[in-house]
Amino acid sequence: MSNTQDIINATEDYVKALLTGEGSGHDWWHIYRVWHNAKAIAAHEQADLFVVELAALLHDVGDHKFHNGDETVGPRMAQQWLESLKVAPENIASICLIIKELSYKGAGTSSAMSSLEGCIVQDADRLDAIGAIGIARTFAYGGHKNREMYNPEIMPELHDTFEAYKASTAPTINHFYEKLLLLKDRMHTRTAKEIAQQRHQFMESFLAQFYAEWDALR
Repeated sequence: MSNTQDIINATEDYVKALLTGEGSGHDWWHIYRVWHNAKAIAAHEQADLFVVELAALLHDVGDHKFHNGDETVGPRMAQQWLESLKVAPENIASICLIIKELSYKGAGTSSAMSSLEGCIVQDADRLDAIGAIGIARTFAYGGHKNREMYNPEIMPELHDTFEAYKASTAPTINHFYEKLLLLKDRMHTRTAKEIAQQRHQFMESFLAQFYAEWDALR
């Protein structure tokens, strides 16, 4: 395909067919929100919108969490799809690098992005991990992985390596301290930083209410 909008439309259809009905919070509607958040952020940046849109659409087609921790699946699937549409090799390389670098890797590790386009897509993805939707997705994923909702005897752990972070089976509440509450200060763009402030505050309010209800049981 030579028309950029046709490529985006075809990619939308491909990802929608692949992820519709997925139950862990990584479904088509997650992709849809990240895609639209990325476009909204990119409107304020001097970025390649074509690369941003395709990376946002394809960022979870082969998430390592659902492929035994294999971080190569997502970029490989994206590359195969984009090559089938005859996307320019330089754009494929940029998009696949974004997908490779995108994931949160633990509190004590770096998640640096190599491009502005990557920063935008990472911000958009992280915005969907916080706030009310982020809370809902977190518990959906915890249930999907058969994790306890909360266990006061298991303390959060600030992982120093990606391998340790990937191996964690901690209760869902711990994930707020191991990732979600840290994301506000890891946003790259001004737009994302502004949105993250309110969503962060909502998570803090949720946790305060959660603990108030828990403590009332004593």
